[in-house]
Amino acid sequence: MTSSIYLDIGNSNAKWKYEDNYFDTPTNDFRLDKLPKSSKIWISNVSSSFVIESKPNFFIVESQKRYKSLVNSYEKPNMLGSDRWLAMIASYERNPKKGFMLVDIGTAVTIDLVSNSGLHLGGVIFPGLSKIRETFNNFPITNETKLNNISQSTEGAWSIGTLDLVVNGINRKVHDIKISEPDINIYLTGGGASDLEKFLNFTYVYQKNLVLDGLELFANNVG
Repeated sequence: MTSSIYLDIGNSNAKWKYEDNYFDTPTNDFRLDKLPKSSKIWISNVSSSFVIESKPNFFIVESQKRYKSLVNSYEKPNMLGSDRWLAMIASYERNPKKGFMLVDIGTAVTIDLVSNSGLHLGGVIFPGLSKIRETFNNFPITNETKLNNISQSTEGAWSIGTLDLVVNGINRKVHDIKISEPDINIYLTGGGASDLEKFLNFTYVYQKNLVLDGLELFANNVG
């Protein structure tokens, strides 16, 4: 029997894990029929544009109320994005007795907090760098990630201002949480993390594929 595929479809990129190897492509270029043949495809889909038709070997994951001693705080558990839940599962399994904060930097930035007992205490969401830079159509869009003080051009000023907004938003929220929860681990993940991590002023462990790893753990746990 062929191996299962673990597939994470995000707003910007689709990523999958197959036989312990990781792959990714822009979501707009992704096609399910290009995946290797497999016995089952476990899917987390948070893309607003990618529609999946039901098939017998597809298992589309929704967030649950509980995974072992990890407890979802949402009144309606499936309203928590499956990517956040799966990344929390992977972070939890690193040390089930230790509280943690999960910072995921992608199309959106999400920050979630989990206590020592495994209770998800909640989180925050705000737009990622690319989304913020697209908010004004008449401003030049740039991929610049240099944090200077000021600039003598509109492009440079927009680049600095938007980067500063996202970086300071992450640093301030992490700092505020650490005041009340000083003894926690911090895990960093997401496609935009590599661009911004040099500006972060807190200690963290970087894990590139937490959603896919959590998806595999979830699949193994439910059978």
